[in-house]
Formats: sequence, structure tokens, C-alpha cells
Amino acid sequence: MGTETILFKTEEKMSRRMAANLLRQVADKLDNGKVKLQQGEQKAVILKIPDQVEVEIKAEKEVGKRKTKKKLDLEIEWHVGEQKEKGAFSLG
Repeated sequence: MGTETILFKTEEKMSRRMAANLLRQVADKLDNGKVKLQQGEQKAVILKIPDQVEVEIKAEKEVGKRKTKKKLDLEIEWHVGEQKEKGAFSLG
């Protein structure tokens, strides 16, 4: 495995509706093949997305002493210069 470098990271609380709107915006950019990430005056990170990507969706539950936390992770990754196709899945 190679070295991982964080190019951009942000975390903030928002309403479910705002989160859904953010995901729609990301989906539109993904569909166009280019995602630009920028927060404030930070330098923008521009990702060129190939036609074929790998998508991982994971739901988790973490039970603590006082609270139970649930998480939905959506990860999209690709290898630069590699085009690979796998079987499709669907959301129900």
C-alpha cells in the first residue's frame, strides 16, 4: 500500500434536507466528471472523475455507554489511469 495524503476534509452539522441537497450537488458534479472542493480561502482541490469508479456504501452502528451512534458512509474511489467495470447494485 502507498502513502495516503488528505487533500480536503470538512465536517459540519446540518439538517437532513441540507445534507441531501449537498449530495445532489456532488452527484451533479460527479456526473460531469469534475468535482471542485474548497472551503473559505483555502486552495481548491479539483478531482477529475473517470467514467468508471468503485462505490462503497456502508452503514454502521456504534453503541457507547450513553449514546448509540449510526453512520452512513459513501465512498467513491478510482485508480488514476485505470478503467475497470464490476457488477451493478441498486438502491431499494
